[in-house]
Amino acid sequence: MAEPLLQTLAVLCCYCGMGWLALAMKTHWRQVRGTPLYPRTLLRLRTAGLGALLAALGLCLGANHVTMAPLVWAMSLTAALLLVAFTLAWRPSWLSWLAGPR
Repeated sequence: MAEPLLQTLAVLCCYCGMGWLALAMKTHWRQVRGTPLYPRTLLRLRTAGLGALLAALGLCLGANHVTMAPLVWAMSLTAALLLVAFTLAWRPSWLSWLAGPR
């Protein structure tokens, strides 16, 4: 019963991580926030993105066998990347919750 929950959390971590890494780009930050991206915020977004993706790998390792987990993680990364790309193309303001408070 724990495996589906861990996998769902892994996909959510992938989505957040990819969203933070996308927001670390000046173009996407302006698209979502409309303000300049400061170096401190850039570092915070990149660190959060990397941490979320590594957390997703750990969750995949907890949910799947060690030989299957990297494949599931890669597929989760791909799905999250597509979802973030579609969100940025359709409704970029929906990612504003990842940018934190104004």
